[in-house]
Amino acid sequence: MPANSLFSFAISTTIALCALPLSAQAADWKPAEQIKTYAISGNTGGALYQSIGERGPTAGVQAIAHTTFKLTWRRDYRPQPDGACVLATARPNLTIIYTWPKAPANLPPAVAASWRTFISGVETHERVHGDHILDMVKKIEAFSIGLRAENDPKCQKVRAVLQQRLGELSNEQRQRGRDFDRDELSPGGRVHQLILALVNGP
Repeated sequence: MPANSLFSFAISTTIALCALPLSAQAADWKPAEQIKTYAISGNTGGALYQSIGERGPTAGVQAIAHTTFKLTWRRDYRPQPDGACVLATARPNLTIIYTWPKAPANLPPAVAASWRTFISGVETHERVHGDHILDMVKKIEAFSIGLRAENDPKCQKVRAVLQQRLGELSNEQRQRGRDFDRDELSPGGRVHQLILALVNGP
């Protein structure tokens, strides 16, 4: 993920029962969004990037920016007269949290222009991670609603199956993020180009 020396800061983001099709039971919902920033210093592109390395979030490696999330669910498990259990509803409460650097307000004009290009690209990159998270949650929702286990009066089997699938979808989302970061940070990748333009600019 990281390149070398100056480029050692990576952008990161920081799974016989059957499920019924997703239906109108899945009410419309929207994720919340939270943006956090951390202050950096410097009046050249190189100095700003060095400050990112000193102050940026840690997500396995030192990062320029980071995307994470908070997710809770309201689930309605319903024991059935025949002894089965059905997960009737599953409504997510999702907050996607973005963290990226904030440069000083009084940058020289040329540096400010270079910084705007850089941070816009960083934000675009991180919002792809946000889309990956949202896609994961929608897959969980689709799998959950109507999930049924036979001979499960205490709804233990249906919970176990759901937890296994949650793990699979979580691992899938993480791998998707790692693959995306690798492509973006490889030589010629979009984030790698953003870094070079910032560091080699004014």
